[in-house]
Amino acid sequence: MEIPAGAGVGEGTGMTRLRAAVRDAWDDLSTSERAVAQYLVGAEPEQLLFASAQELGTASGTSNATVVRALQRIGYAGLPALKRDLTTDFTTAVAPEVRLRQRIAHVGKDLTGIWDDVFDEAAERIGHARRLTDAESFQRAVAALAQAGEVFCYGVAASELAARHLALMLARTGRRARFLGATGFAFADALLPLGRGDAVVVFQPARPLTEFTVLVERARAVGAKVVFVTDELGDTFEGRVEAVLTAPHTPTGITAESLTGLVIADALLLALTTLDETRAVETSHQLTALREQLLPPSVRARGRKEAP
Repeated sequence: MEIPAGAGVGEGTGMTRLRAAVRDAWDDLSTSERAVAQYLVGAEPEQLLFASAQELGTASGTSNATVVRALQRIGYAGLPALKRDLTTDFTTAVAPEVRLRQRIAHVGKDLTGIWDDVFDEAAERIGHARRLTDAESFQRAVAALAQAGEVFCYGVAASELAARHLALMLARTGRRARFLGATGFAFADALLPLGRGDAVVVFQPARPLTEFTVLVERARAVGAKVVFVTDELGDTFEGRVEAVLTAPHTPTGITAESLTGLVIADALLLALTTLDETRAVETSHQLTALREQLLPPSVRARGRKEAP
């Protein structure tokens, strides 16, 4: 098989690995799988980043199921895995404003297509997150948080949303929790309360920060546990933390960066709630009572009349 040379960003290492994988697996591919592979190696990386499995199936004259099967035969877990491998080259070589223009050009003005694109990518990312984290890692993460005296939820920039969500909802289940979002010297003050028996959940897809190293070393020094929710930092911290839960970031920007982190946070919350149902129910009852006290007197009176 003759592999096209490609051009521009297509010469990045992600495309190089894709072409090598296709070359190695070519003899074992079916006719339809070869059609998919031929299209993949001839496409520009941005075409692959923005395309759904259905679109790739149509472009290659096959189907979305054939696209997924072909990717698995050449060594990828699926389309999100391929996109993840291409993302670094694309985001490094292409300026953000250029990526934005390409994203707009891809979705166009077709509202139905826009609706489908967002839901397709969201489903791909969530499904990929589900497959990438094994049950044992999830169990270790839950165990670390279940035993914690207080849970510190750390996230900056786009990751702040998931960290704030986890901290808020943990408190609503009766667990001590706080959000951390400081960087630089201010982060030192935020770390001072961290102590033995506490736990930290770090949300950060890819960008390594000095704060993470300081946090992990501080946690080890005081006897606290750490869980990372990340895409690309797992290899860096896996041997030094209790668990790494993989939250694939968006290769295109079509869906929110925090999407998979929020889903993983919800999984942790549900698991922790089931471990201490009595405390969660009692705290929920107290929260409802406090909310009722904050209602205007007329609304409270009407509620009492309507109650059975």
